[in-house]
Amino acid sequence: MKIRSITVFCAPGWPPNRLLLQHLGIFANHARAVFTQEGFEVQTLRMALPPFSRFAAPQHLAAAARELSIEAHAEGFEYLSLGPALTNDLETYPLIPEALAATHNVFFSGMLTTPRGEVSLPAAKACARIITTLAAHRPDGFANLNFCASANVPPYAPFFPAAYAENTAPAFALAMEAADLAVSTFSSAKSLEEARQLLIAGVESAAGKLEAAAQKLSRMYRYAFKGLDFTLAPFPQENASIGRALESLGVPAFGLPGSLFASAFLTDTLDRARFTRTGFNGLMLPVLEDSGLAQRAAENSLSVTDLLLCSAVCGTGLDVIPLPGDTNADQLYPLLLDLAALALRLNKPLTARLLPIPGKKAGDPTEFDFPYFANSRVLPLRSEKVSGALAGAEDVPLAPRYPR
Repeated sequence: MKIRSITVFCAPGWPPNRLLLQHLGIFANHARAVFTQEGFEVQTLRMALPPFSRFAAPQHLAAAARELSIEAHAEGFEYLSLGPALTNDLETYPLIPEALAATHNVFFSGMLTTPRGEVSLPAAKACARIITTLAAHRPDGFANLNFCASANVPPYAPFFPAAYAENTAPAFALAMEAADLAVSTFSSAKSLEEARQLLIAGVESAAGKLEAAAQKLSRMYRYAFKGLDFTLAPFPQENASIGRALESLGVPAFGLPGSLFASAFLTDTLDRARFTRTGFNGLMLPVLEDSGLAQRAAENSLSVTDLLLCSAVCGTGLDVIPLPGDTNADQLYPLLLDLAALALRLNKPLTARLLPIPGKKAGDPTEFDFPYFANSRVLPLRSEKVSGALAGAEDVPLAPRYPR
């Protein structure tokens, strides 16, 4: 188990408040040392800002992204999120590709849903266009790693690209990489109840140590601790594959019938664990970041539809999915509508990070040379252009089916 990110949330403005950034850098590096002393490897330090339209004029976004990324990196932050494009600022969505092209460690998202619980059809179209535009920026389609379409995602979720802050005092949260905990506990369990209890015990034991250290840091620096996101993020090794963890419960191959039950069982188990929560706290199924999922996708056991179905009972949505290079915005748009509908009707946060790969077609092998990816095959996207009312420009209310 590792801390994937100590994510600091702040509003330094632009031009940035350099004194604030220096203080945040001191805090983040101290926090890394504290959590390391507690026995947790910290992979990255990250900074997330409020939605970019609230502090940077449209014509200055690319320049702001460059300067802020340099300033944040100078203070020890490996990655920076400039927050989401918002549905009430539709003119800002097309600015994202240029800003991403001007940087390498900056992330953005685009909201699909409004604060009033509506799916924004124009925003979904704008996000689809961003994805296809970014796909052409690099021959491997890798630019889309730094962008996701977000639905119903609140502030202070520490996982990128969806992370963003409110325009308030600094705060921090932890994004965990804990798929290995699910692998070890599920592999040794002789029943589902035993698997449940072992996972809860493991999560609560780690959370207790993490929260105690975080609260000490919070009191010392007076930065609010927002909580833990114990989404069971994987790593492309066999012992850290969430696909393998779920298969150890008895599913022959993830993607086959039984996968939905296993996914629901795991997320229900996480819901029962006691700790301070922020973000998604569910099941992450990133195809290219998980060796087990990558293999099942390559074997045609796992499809985009299967992953969307699992999003109904689990965590983050559709993540790092390789798609054919000729996928167009008209095909992506209805997929994003489906994701947004799930997020609002089920009252949960979901995202879509989709990677059309230029020159590749369905079934072709991926060829990423990236230590955080396990190669797979390009998945077909069975999607066609919608018409009629679905192709309109409305904000469509969708109330939660089961309000909490």
